[in-house]
Amino acid sequence: MSQRNGFAYFPAPAKLNLMLHVVGRREDGYHLLQTVFRFIDHADSIGLAVRQDRKIVRINDLPGVPMAADLAVRAALALQTATGCSLGADIEVIKRIPQGGGLGGGSSDAATVLLALNHLWRTGLSRQRLQTLGLTLGADVPAFVFGETAFAGGVGEELTPVAAEPAWYLVLVPPISVPTREVFAATDLTRDSPAAKIGGFAEPHFRFPLAPGRNDLEPVVVARFAEVHEHLSWLRQHAVSAMSGSGACVFAAFANEADARAVFALRPASMQGFVAVGLDRHPLHAFADS
Repeated sequence: MSQRNGFAYFPAPAKLNLMLHVVGRREDGYHLLQTVFRFIDHADSIGLAVRQDRKIVRINDLPGVPMAADLAVRAALALQTATGCSLGADIEVIKRIPQGGGLGGGSSDAATVLLALNHLWRTGLSRQRLQTLGLTLGADVPAFVFGETAFAGGVGEELTPVAAEPAWYLVLVPPISVPTREVFAATDLTRDSPAAKIGGFAEPHFRFPLAPGRNDLEPVVVARFAEVHEHLSWLRQHAVSAMSGSGACVFAAFANEADARAVFALRPASMQGFVAVGLDRHPLHAFADS
């Protein structure tokens, strides 16, 4: 956390899906998933200043994201409503996580607002209560509130902590935004992957391997978005690689920073991205009691 001009700034880290299987579909249309969430140290920054008049105001513009639709604003309103808190907040959202990239930027922003305002407003909700509240905002929000590398089931809300190998990640960011709804609606999406047994992931000595596993959404996205295909094909010349979430970002894992940066330096000039280290815990994990 840092402070300036009356605001406290909190990190909202990106996530990677180290594997993602679609194992079914509920009657309400939501897909049943199995995935492993891992945070990285590439993050948005959320500025918060407590108000006394209950107003929730985003003080900066975000292209394509009106204030009423911003998950950060909606998270503050949801926490205020759930607790009856008489305080409000000014919110500044500083974006570094690409939108529509499969890195969970909006969900992470929402979770950071829930965790930070629960702390600043002294509303005292438990982590489980915040996760439940987060699920009303989006399927990925509970994972960020949970705050640890996790195996997720259901629509993403059934979370079990797991360990992952220490890793540095090279993330490439194609210059497009992939619409998640369109990907899940695709007729060619695999919806019946065999379900993995959580027991194996939760074994005391298990560590999710360095190389990412299969993402069932990847073939759908690659077939529709040439930019994702191009970036993924290039990265696979250098390391085992996968798409994160519903895209568009693709990534590879390395045992150390030097190897990740060496491959990153080889990328074509037309390709943008970054190198980040994997995190075992969310930076604000201590802001909620389990």
